[in-house]
Amino acid sequence: MENPLYDTLFGQHAGSSAVFLRLPDGQTLSYAGFLELAAQYAGCLTGLGLKAGDRVAVQIEKSPQALAVYAACVQAGLVFLPLNTAYTADEVSYFVENSGAGVLLCDGSKREDLGPIAARCSAKLETLDADGTGSFADGAAQLSQTFETVSRSIDDLAAFLYTSGTTGRSKGAMLSQGNLLSNAKTLRDEWRFTTDDVLLHALPIFHTHGLFVASNITLLAGGQMVFLPKFDLDQMIAHLPQATTMMGVPTFYTRLLGDDRFTKDLAAHMRLFVSGSAPLLAETHAQFESRTGHRILERYGMTETNMNTSNPYDGERRAGTVGFPLPGVELKITDSKTAETLPKGEIGEIEVRGPNVFQGYWQMPEKTAEELRSDGFFITGDLGRIDEDGYVSIVGRNKDLIISGGYNIYPKEIELLLDDQDGVLESAVIGVPHADFGESVLGILVAMPDTTLNLEGIAAQVATSLARFKQPRKLLIVPELPRNTMGKVQKNVLRTQFANALD
Repeated sequence: MENPLYDTLFGQHAGSSAVFLRLPDGQTLSYAGFLELAAQYAGCLTGLGLKAGDRVAVQIEKSPQALAVYAACVQAGLVFLPLNTAYTADEVSYFVENSGAGVLLCDGSKREDLGPIAARCSAKLETLDADGTGSFADGAAQLSQTFETVSRSIDDLAAFLYTSGTTGRSKGAMLSQGNLLSNAKTLRDEWRFTTDDVLLHALPIFHTHGLFVASNITLLAGGQMVFLPKFDLDQMIAHLPQATTMMGVPTFYTRLLGDDRFTKDLAAHMRLFVSGSAPLLAETHAQFESRTGHRILERYGMTETNMNTSNPYDGERRAGTVGFPLPGVELKITDSKTAETLPKGEIGEIEVRGPNVFQGYWQMPEKTAEELRSDGFFITGDLGRIDEDGYVSIVGRNKDLIISGGYNIYPKEIELLLDDQDGVLESAVIGVPHADFGESVLGILVAMPDTTLNLEGIAAQVATSLARFKQPRKLLIVPELPRNTMGKVQKNVLRTQFANALD
């Protein structure tokens, strides 16, 4: 049966004794072992009644088994829906209900909270813990280590990744087999990945960076990954000598630079360092090159498109830019009002078109039509410019999206919670500069007349409904919010006024 994504990423390694994953404790997992586990998982998922095109919502800790669930979904023709492990039960509820997931796979510690949600959404609840145990693993262990791959086409959906603008509900970006496969092939070639590469992998795998960039490229190239559960400075330094490449968010690089053990000698054997998911400060670029002799390669991607641009492997990796459009990707800068293409050097809205661009938003045809033009160009919502040499720079966002440590944070969601707190008249949430995370969340509150706000109490209450990375790092009180003549809150004024609020 033809299944392009499975055949190309996974199936090519059938029976291979070559090492695929290296774990922190020194254990290894071969490609053959990984595929046998994935086949058991595919059998377990189909045994739960799922058929091609059904969705599998997954909120589990990073592990080889978690990655095997992704492979299993591809092999069984199911749509993989990874969810941030920090999401609260309230947040998970929306994703399961909106996607119509037939199975919700979670960590055993969350069974009690997520059980009622699964029941209400008519989804079957299974558990899979970070050590590979759980009800799902128990069921799969009884099954065959081979599975007849389900036939799928290049246009069939492979994954949902939820995203949103700064207002309204999250949107399920529908990614096809072709979207994922085309991007993996392009990046493998552009970044020169081969079977000789060992990728130091400390990224989460519920996010496009760690899953569809790092993992897919390694699978396609037939390389290895040092598979760390999360970023841990000691582990990174200990395992760097085993690696040839590393992908990270800016935080990874600032943390490494902050440790004297990270030396030129430690990084001398490395072939490539890649950064993305948030802007890398020019200062970090310079410090890294001075310390190691390596120039970090920065690129630009989105949930809806995977990767769009990259600084060159050969040639100048220019700080403050995200390089050039990838082969097969068209990128233009347009006037947000007229949609006319702007000349080089002018700032406008970034639009992209290519085989990497998603299929639309799940069950949101109107929103799809707003952001995905009939000619295939996707309106990214990012503002940028192209210089005379063709390098693309991201200069801001025309929506108020906050990107902190590589994670997207949507102010409206937080504002709605803050507005509901006792004594709060209104609120505004903005992103302010943070040396480690790029941006961090600042909540600005206006109190009701003759009311004294309990900021600690508000912060504690909000924390029960929001993942930690979304929680405001600081809350401030102001007499009133600045507004324009139309009554709209001027967040640009707030960002200027409170730019140093976290110093």
